[in-house]
Amino acid sequence: MTEFPHLLAPLDLGFTTLKNRVLMGSMHTGLEETKDWDRVATFYAERAAGGVGLMVTGGMAPNREGGVFPGAAGLFSNEDIANHRVVTDRVHGEGGKIAMQILHAGRYAYSPDCVAPSPVKSPISPFPPKELDEDGIEKQIADIATAAVRAHEAGYDGVEVMGSEGYFLNQFLVTHTNKRTDRWGGAYENRMRLPVEVVKRVRGAVGDDFIVIYRLSMIDLVPEGSTWDEVVTLAKAIEAAGATILNTGIGWHEARIPTIATSVPRRAFSWVTQKLMGEVSVPLITSNRINTPEVAEAVLAEGCADMVSMARPFLADSQFVAKAERGEAALIAPCIACNQACLDHTFSGKISSCLVNPRACYETELRYAPAAKPKDIAIVGAGPAGMSTALVAAERGHRVTLFDKDDRIGGQLNMARVIPGKEEFHGLVDWYAASLSAAGVEVRLGAVADVEALRGFDEVVVATGVLPRDPGVPGQNGPNVVSYVDVLRGGAEVGTRVAIVGAGGIGFDVAEFLVHAGESPTEDLSLWKAEWGVGDPSETPGGLAPSGPQPETPARAVTLLQRKAEKLGKRLGKTTGWIHRSALKMKGVKMIGGVNYERIDAAGLHISFGEARDNPTLIEADTVVLCAGQEPERSLADRLSAAGIVAHVIGGADVAAELDAKRAIDQGSRLAATL
Repeated sequence: MTEFPHLLAPLDLGFTTLKNRVLMGSMHTGLEETKDWDRVATFYAERAAGGVGLMVTGGMAPNREGGVFPGAAGLFSNEDIANHRVVTDRVHGEGGKIAMQILHAGRYAYSPDCVAPSPVKSPISPFPPKELDEDGIEKQIADIATAAVRAHEAGYDGVEVMGSEGYFLNQFLVTHTNKRTDRWGGAYENRMRLPVEVVKRVRGAVGDDFIVIYRLSMIDLVPEGSTWDEVVTLAKAIEAAGATILNTGIGWHEARIPTIATSVPRRAFSWVTQKLMGEVSVPLITSNRINTPEVAEAVLAEGCADMVSMARPFLADSQFVAKAERGEAALIAPCIACNQACLDHTFSGKISSCLVNPRACYETELRYAPAAKPKDIAIVGAGPAGMSTALVAAERGHRVTLFDKDDRIGGQLNMARVIPGKEEFHGLVDWYAASLSAAGVEVRLGAVADVEALRGFDEVVVATGVLPRDPGVPGQNGPNVVSYVDVLRGGAEVGTRVAIVGAGGIGFDVAEFLVHAGESPTEDLSLWKAEWGVGDPSETPGGLAPSGPQPETPARAVTLLQRKAEKLGKRLGKTTGWIHRSALKMKGVKMIGGVNYERIDAAGLHISFGEARDNPTLIEADTVVLCAGQEPERSLADRLSAAGIVAHVIGGADVAAELDAKRAIDQGSRLAATL
């Protein structure tokens, strides 16, 4: 008897059966662009072996003008077909099924050759698109159909036609981007003509026994977006045109509402898919922020969809489904939706990976082979660097003892987990606890590991983390001054007017912590929808609430300051920084850069500007919080070196950089792979 009867039930598509209701959704990893087809095949084959019912590749361009960026991968030649056959053969060898996503970027293409229904420039691209004429539209349709044929020839089990997220087909649907007055614009029956014709042509080109998924935008989250009646009309027309399955798309890339970041509630948009249930007879897939088998099972059991799409959870753990089947859900490495190693990498032109699992997309490079000679390994520090080292070392057969002076594991993660919007970090720490236990790691908490205690080990790893940097502000030892550590770990009392010294990631987190009171919107969907202005597409086109964002009243008046004369939050995550900045602005947080910290007294924080240190200003504050960065905690490493003991120094103890868990986990895992 399984805990997840709905999730693990097969899905009969008529001509083929999926072994469960799990779709590994499309992710652009950058692997195909490496042209290392063994590496691409290994990535997908490992996830097929992990039991996922159906996978969808990253978006493949149907032609050069439709590529997301110049040089984007696609099936343009017989050589491409042969290369992709390497991938599909490996997937089928592991008992899996895989579909290729056909993605035409339209005006989102980062290229001067981009095309669109109308010459309306995207706010996220510098290139104005060329308006297509009749011949140009016919070329795009033919190229998409040809891409589907090539996918069939390459051994794929199906294709997914990307019709959401504001890409090409989506751009024809809404008046926001379609200003045409010919048969491809104007009335909705004209605006939906292109996606319907594309699906008809694809189905006609590939035959009946081939999966055709259509990714349909069910809530655009942009002005002048689709109405719900239009969504339903399109869904029915796409079904009639030959789609096997309809997948849910949420929000355009230019939407100013977060849709997949960690602060978005789990399954935040399953209600949108549920609205379409019963309107069509083909299976519906729901998506976005579904990251555990428990959440996925609940979505299906409640009738929100026939299938669930999870993309990044398969970066975090390729064995997600297999572990759920074995009753090992607690051992599934969780996707915390941080974006740091996946989407941030993608939009920086790097290969994607995963903060939690550095092997993701590096399976052929980062191998955890059994140790030739098991060793006794001591690791000091049960933060992300130390815990990751311990898990990989134990997996390889080493005997591992993990020390920490604290009474619980987690290190700096225990500060992150108290920030509203970062509740996923609770699950990450819980996963580490379960995994350390299952791996047989001896965990010694409340233990100060000194030089003598470490002498008997074959290898010593120092992962002692960071200490707060001293900002050297006169008056910083006053009674109204506290460190971020005191606030996030010590429960220090903070007044109603707060000045925060330092506006890096920690400063932003502390500000979020201090302006919030009561239930976190991430834990309450209705609060979150109100905060960001998410409405119902059956009431307002595009699903934007008429009243706009309605955040709760801030608990405190906060001023965030930094020495650098640049935009505050500029160095936050590439795809999440705007969310943090927007959230704090909605809560009235004042942001001031380019300051000199003159002194702190009972009245608050005194600052000035420029080299002349003129325009002295008082930031009235009951409490001043110091978040001026970190320094490596290397005292143990120095003592070991003095005693002649060679130690590996990793994580914050090596380089203190904004509580960088991504680097710490990667460094620890790679070290353990070599011990």
